[in-house]
Amino acid sequence: MLTREGRGFLGALAAILVLVLLAGVVRLTEDDVAPARSEGPAPAAPAPPAGGAPASEVPSPPAATPDGPEPATPPPGRGIFAGGRVLVAYYGTGQTASLGVLGESDPDTMHRRLLREARTFARPGRPVQPVYELIVTVADGVPGPDGDYSHDVPRAVVERYLRAARRHGALLLLDVQPGRSTFPEVARRWAWALRDPLVGLALDPEWRMGPRQVPGRVIGSVRGAEVDRTAAWLARLRAERDLPEKLFVLHQFRREMITDVDRVRARPGLAMVQHVDGFGTPGQKLATYRHVARPQQFRMGFKLFYDEDVRRMPAAAVHRIRPEVRFVSFQ
Repeated sequence: MLTREGRGFLGALAAILVLVLLAGVVRLTEDDVAPARSEGPAPAAPAPPAGGAPASEVPSPPAATPDGPEPATPPPGRGIFAGGRVLVAYYGTGQTASLGVLGESDPDTMHRRLLREARTFARPGRPVQPVYELIVTVADGVPGPDGDYSHDVPRAVVERYLRAARRHGALLLLDVQPGRSTFPEVARRWAWALRDPLVGLALDPEWRMGPRQVPGRVIGSVRGAEVDRTAAWLARLRAERDLPEKLFVLHQFRREMITDVDRVRARPGLAMVQHVDGFGTPGQKLATYRHVARPQQFRMGFKLFYDEDVRRMPAAAVHRIRPEVRFVSFQ
């Protein structure tokens, strides 16, 4: 008899390619990308945001440098962004390459490729920390046995990437696409993994559907209160286990994807990141970023696409972005 993890998998495979194609069609529209602005001098860097507490910027073991050692994960009491770290991630799921570069090879091969990309971002005072962003709950274009338009990947897949993260000094970020479920109920299914010191949580509102919505047909959205409840739950889990600071990432490429975002409060023990995901030309990507970014509330993330971006931005260009980018992911 199939487990919940497996019941939706066979049906989901047929839907994954359709979702990817549909998402590519709807991602860049006049509604979600602000008009590109002419590039002027970069403004001054913003003050440290509440979501990435300045107290976490304390000395910590060295992360990877262009010619340096594998990174060391910050121990308890040290922040995710301690020592000026820039996080660099590969994104995808472990059972198919269709959702991102992370699933194109085995974890060890993926890590070597990620490390080559990550080292291009290393600068004096800005060491890099590799991250595996693994989609663990995948939105589906069909209801599935539970009727929630999503399925969980098998636990063994997550354990495989967690073992790789431990071997290589990487962080593991669990990305959830809940379909018609809520973020808190899906996150709780992954509590067993989130109890590990290396593991953080990413929410993807693009795939948070309403009761009559279907993934891939519409761009989803979530209320800030639901995000805040999820963050509060994760902060409690971290505190109960006396774990190191955890990464908490919120994906976004339209303002309306997160309504009442000001209700998402800073939580002790969470490094809170707003990750802007728009693709296209550098001008289009920067316009989306500036339209959506809330650096007064979060540390900032930025996504680079191997296939969808036009003239993909190099590390030097990403370092020049203001508000400053501290998390970069590749898809």
